Amino acid sequence: MQVHFLPRHAVTLALAISLSACAVFDDPGPVARHASGAYPRIDSSGPRQQCVPYARNRSGIGIWGDAWTWWTKAAGRFERSHQPQTGAVMVMMGYGGDDHGHVAVVRRVLNDREIVVDHANWLNHGEVNLDNPVMDVSDDNDWSEVRVWYTPGRHYGGRVYRVAGFILRSGPEERIASR
Repeated sequence: MQVHFLPRHAVTLALAISLSACAVFDDPGPVARHASGAYPRIDSSGPRQQCVPYARNRSGIGIWGDAWTWWTKAAGRFERSHQPQTGAVMVMMGYGGDDHGHVAVVRRVLNDREIVVDHANWLNHGEVNLDNPVMDVSDDNDWSEVRVWYTPGRHYGGRVYRVAGFILRSGPEERIASR
């Protein structure tokens, strides 16, 4: 009887361990592929730009101030979400210190784990990155952590960035956030 007891529990334990892996997203790292429907490119032909004025002009979301302040400034003025939508502004925070951030405009949603954004100054040269894929690598598929496509290398970057969320356009009654 004891002989059969141990193998039965060993099988149950092995099954439980193998199923627990199903709940965790396996971040693929800096892979050289993205979902179809994205055509990343860099436009350096115009004047140098920063992410904040570019995102404000492209999205129509009237928030002023550093990118890391946008999420807080949007509260009570614009609808905020943790799921991407076309036209929304993705707010990335906390890399290089708590007072650093980046904003990008969602061009389209490709699938539940990938979106395409347009944003300025991602490579710190004032360029505009168009149709740039972004991958949700959060365990819970809540868009709290992402990897951003590195267009010159044609792969997802090695760094994971924290996302505060997405600021949505309000429509015609849109309100301007404080400067």
